[in-house]
Amino acid sequence: MTLTLTRQFLVVGLLAAFGLAACGDDEASQRKAFTEFLQTRILDKPGLHVPKPNDEQMKAFGAYAKDYGIILSFNEGMDKNVTSQMEQVFKKGMVRSVAELMTRRADITTAMEGMRALRAAIDAELAKADAAHAALKQPDDVKPVYDKAYERTVTAPASSFKDVFPAVDGAFQAAQNFVSFLDQHHDGIKIEGNSIQTNDPKLNGEINRLINALNQNSQAVLEAQRKLQATIRGS
Repeated sequence: MTLTLTRQFLVVGLLAAFGLAACGDDEASQRKAFTEFLQTRILDKPGLHVPKPNDEQMKAFGAYAKDYGIILSFNEGMDKNVTSQMEQVFKKGMVRSVAELMTRRADITTAMEGMRALRAAIDAELAKADAAHAALKQPDDVKPVYDKAYERTVTAPASSFKDVFPAVDGAFQAAQNFVSFLDQHHDGIKIEGNSIQTNDPKLNGEINRLINALNQNSQAVLEAQRKLQATIRGS
């Protein structure tokens, strides 16, 4: 009886050992599939690429599919709550002449409020992703590759988006200052399209200063947009 139990114990032990070995092989293959995907589909390509794995690839990642889900979730949230909304905000705040600026001042205020909402949305998406990233426990051969992919697909684009906001705020504020000044001195100023006429040298000097501020801030917006596009394109 004792011998039989011992044999049974040995058989169970061997099966368990084989089972553990098989499990270890699966985990190693999952690490390999995951890190190769991150390297070849994200890091080896210029710019921002967030490919969506198919079902077979997600299955091959095993538990690491959840780790990639952090990157996917952030970018899906950005597409839904930031990128598409930012385009609408820019359209709302775009003016083509001084006369149009005077008649659409409410749109400028709305655009400023919209930019504040977008900044809050980015902060929320990034905080959620960073918290999930910080909580990950990854093997030494996965972590450095994942961290680089996370930097490329989450940290860098979020930073580039956030750099746009101060420039846009400055441009909107300069526009508001300009409109307020023209309002205060409307009796001494004549506006036709982009032409501003005044016979008062003092007003003329202040108008030139405000126009220069508008131009400088507009240039800052273009530069911030250029940097954002460079992050996306990788050039």
